[in-house]
Amino acid sequence: MSFHHTATPQAFATTADRYRGLHTELTGLLSGERDWLVNLANTAALLSLRLPDLNWTGFYLWRGGELVLGPFQGKPACVRIARGRGVCGTAAAQRATVLVADVHQFPGHIACDAASASEIVVPLAVADRQLGVLDLDSPHTNRFTDDDRAGLEEVARLLIAGTDWPAEIGDPL
Repeated sequence: MSFHHTATPQAFATTADRYRGLHTELTGLLSGERDWLVNLANTAALLSLRLPDLNWTGFYLWRGGELVLGPFQGKPACVRIARGRGVCGTAAAQRATVLVADVHQFPGHIACDAASASEIVVPLAVADRQLGVLDLDSPHTNRFTDDDRAGLEEVARLLIAGTDWPAEIGDPL
């Protein structure tokens, strides 16, 4: 494993620059390690460390037809989420990233942490199945932008490509 620390999040001139540094670090973390649990745990920790103004960062994985809590950073969270329920279930059902500027305006939002004000959820999928979602929450409204969407979708792409996924994780597409 090759992990190189970059500057703190505040040191980057733009969000795109921040994500370029984060992608480099993630590539180093994934180098030579393909275990899904290790890679999800390290990715959650890296995102929590490198992205400002987050109060929860983690994964929900498809198991037995529902999203089940995976590795994360933050307060204890909801354990199981049905397809189409909340922001995570909606992103999974739509198979598209969902960016919510104000979670209190999102119908059916699941408030695992009352401090959360905005959220972005990126679905994770391989060719034949949905694996789960990457979920980030912030205590600030309007925290996430299209630059975050692009940066986190690249995080998902790198993670999926650099990880071996066991058959018990996932739901057929």
